[in-house]
Amino acid sequence: MLKTINIRTNSRVEFIDITDDVNRLVRDSGVKDGICCIYVPHTTAGITINEGADPSVQRDIQRSLSRLIPFDGDYSHAEGNSPAHIKSSLTGVSTSVIIEGGRLMLGTWQSVFFCEFDGPRSRKVVVKIVG
Repeated sequence: MLKTINIRTNSRVEFIDITDDVNRLVRDSGVKDGICCIYVPHTTAGITINEGADPSVQRDIQRSLSRLIPFDGDYSHAEGNSPAHIKSSLTGVSTSVIIEGGRLMLGTWQSVFFCEFDGPRSRKVVVKIVG
């Protein structure tokens, strides 16, 4: 099964928890045991799995990435969004999660986040579920 989650971001940099959306797709697929591949087809966005219980974790990640890759650095890319491309490369654009018992097999505190680095924009996340 291949499905798309449409996302509208509101900020230049933003992490959006898509765990419930992905779990809903897994449930709707009927797959009880398998693998779920989550892919972002954008060069200025990413995907990550990290703590979802405390939003300060996402803010800390965003701030740390911005310190490492500042928006106003000396970049060659004429479009002006090189930091977003670099951050996308660091977070990656895909991840796979085991499906067990019809749900994503995430740790207690883990959530799946879409990472916007060049917003606001309309984005999509592609989810492939294999049983």
